[in-house]
Amino acid sequence: MKIALDAMGGDFAPAETVGGAIQAAREYQIDLILVGDRPVLESELAKHRADGLSLEIVHADDVIRMGEQAVQSVRSRPQSSIVVGTRLVHEGRAAAIVSAGHSGAAMAAALFVLGRIHGVERPALSILFPGERGWSLVLDVGANVDCRPEYLTQFALMGSAYAEHVLGIGRPRVGLLSNGEEDTKGNQLTRRAHQLLREQPLHFIGNVEGRDLPMGAADVVVCDGFVGNVALKTAEGVAECILRCLRDEIGKSWRFRLAAGLLRPAFRQVKRRMDYEEYGGSPLLGVNGAVIVAHGRSRAKAIKNALRMAREAALSPVIDVIRRSVESLPATSGVTASDGGVSTES
Repeated sequence: MKIALDAMGGDFAPAETVGGAIQAAREYQIDLILVGDRPVLESELAKHRADGLSLEIVHADDVIRMGEQAVQSVRSRPQSSIVVGTRLVHEGRAAAIVSAGHSGAAMAAALFVLGRIHGVERPALSILFPGERGWSLVLDVGANVDCRPEYLTQFALMGSAYAEHVLGIGRPRVGLLSNGEEDTKGNQLTRRAHQLLREQPLHFIGNVEGRDLPMGAADVVVCDGFVGNVALKTAEGVAECILRCLRDEIGKSWRFRLAAGLLRPAFRQVKRRMDYEEYGGSPLLGVNGAVIVAHGRSRAKAIKNALRMAREAALSPVIDVIRRSVESLPATSGVTASDGGVSTES
């Protein structure tokens, strides 16, 4: 089994992507295919001790940059690193693809090259949300800003399958993100989705509120991509604000600095629990292949863990489980393969 890495994607590529690949190959014994400009990648590899590691380079002479139009770029530039890497998965040369580059391009490439799992109307981008009791899988967080209740039902089935078969959570608790815990709360979308979710073979616990996300009230939290993306970015901003305020207050007094020195191990543990680099990336669920979209600011540690996540997803039966879960649900959208029904600009 080999995992493909878009080695040119990300704010700090290729130095950090290659560094993460070296770490993953060494620590997790993952066989890797680095996709990108061969001379550039060979130069980066020469900076590391890579002897004995399973690292192959597949040349791609183009890169889709942040800010470019995703769908148009994927269609018109077949030699870009993300398209070439995704094609390796389609051809069976790689079991999964990881990219920290243009997330919209990664999703578009997955849709156009790999295609949707039969029965899946909208693939969903999911993320592991840190909390008091561990991690919760939240989806969708940006792939679909406009949703129907049936889409949220499929998101729940896909998320539950991933949580069980990749994350190892037995009978995952599934919650629907809304503005109140009561069945009657929410807009038309969430109220109808609540009714549909109650009819599915899931451990559906009902509505959860935004405050429940960091409390770990559910293992899988379902929402449309607009709400999910706003919730995610808000949480990131609040966490960064708290850290900055704490840092400012500590600097105001030598007593605070002394106390902070004593508490440094506890601070490190909390940071580790909240650090996105510990899980690495976001699984794109609903396509015919294992696709992990890493944060654009990913450093080597995040790339390493995204590659580990990709291998775990590729080894799991999650795609077959998703296919069986959704095949009995009625189609509702009439989405065609031309656009995949995904808002790849989010």
